[in-house]
Amino acid sequence: MRILIVTGLSGAGKSVALKTLEDMGCEAVDSVPLLMVPSLVASGDNEAGSLAIGADVRSRDFSFPHFQEMIAALKANSANEVHIIFLDCDNAVLQLRFTETRRRHPLALDRPVIDGILHERELLAGLRDIADITFDTSEWKTADLRNAIRGYYGNKTKVLSVFVTSFSFKRGVPRDADMVFDVRFLRNPFYEDELRDLSGLDEAVVEFVMADPDEALFFNNITRLILPLLPRYLKEGKSYLTIAIGCTGGQHRSVFLCEKLAGFLRQKEYKVGVRHRDLDVNMKGRK
Repeated sequence: MRILIVTGLSGAGKSVALKTLEDMGCEAVDSVPLLMVPSLVASGDNEAGSLAIGADVRSRDFSFPHFQEMIAALKANSANEVHIIFLDCDNAVLQLRFTETRRRHPLALDRPVIDGILHERELLAGLRDIADITFDTSEWKTADLRNAIRGYYGNKTKVLSVFVTSFSFKRGVPRDADMVFDVRFLRNPFYEDELRDLSGLDEAVVEFVMADPDEALFFNNITRLILPLLPRYLKEGKSYLTIAIGCTGGQHRSVFLCEKLAGFLRQKEYKVGVRHRDLDVNMKGRK
């Protein structure tokens, strides 16, 4: 049986992750006392072959030693494939999420939210270190977490899922990026009046960027770099890879090249997802 233990910081997306796994065919349960998990797994008749279990500081008898005992008991049966999914998030983002939803932090019912976040992070430090995969949801929408879960655990066969994201360097490099490319050396459509309010999804911008003599050389070089690496990542046990391409504003050059790279990789029969992290912010005033 494949057993997925979903844990992490409150507000980082555990409920979304569990629901996504359930939609993918896993049997999902939440907040089971840790010492009861091995018995739950042993007594279950799971036709799907996958069980997703939510475990965090709200679970009765939660502690890092108890968590380690639970994992050891599950792995004692060689027929079990155990994966620990840890959901992380920046403190400031978590604080904002609790404030916006008017929820109380489970460890700070009568104190400021940040006190609960800091205490919980301290309690979970050991867990993060032993996790098989960590998803940092600080910059993610709900759909991004769903896509990440599906990409990493949705493959029935050994196939590498690739996630390509554009971004603005002004707003920082994506925290989950495995590979980062900087395309700020290409001519910037922002300085062309007729292109400023368009994006890399528009044909006029595509033509402008492709007219740069260094665009084709750059694209050929990064594909020559990436292609041989993808099967090696898969061989080392990585089934989900994030490639980030950035420019100054995250609106023109990076958006176009993400779309172009995604199309190229799909032709090579890779499963590819695309996200334009900062495009919505830049296009709010677009008519």
